[in-house]
Amino acid sequence: MSARQPLGPYGPLLGFVLLLAALFGIAYAAGAAAGPAAPGIHRSPGGSGSGGSGGGMGGMSGMDGMHDMGAPGPRAVRR
Repeated sequence: MSARQPLGPYGPLLGFVLLLAALFGIAYAAGAAAGPAAPGIHRSPGGSGSGGSGGGMGGMSGMDGMHDMGAPGPRAVRR
């Protein structure tokens, strides 16, 4: 029988990198299969999706009626 040659210092590193790549691939596939995080979330046409114009609601189409979402009013104290 011949003695098995060790892979050297790069063997465990290569194994770790391959395992990490496999885990990222599985996570990406699962995320792609699951779809968007919530109903109605999709990319807006014609935009890069990287930020708004700096004011207002930005590029958040479909968020009509959200202008009245401030802090809740004072509660009535019953004694």
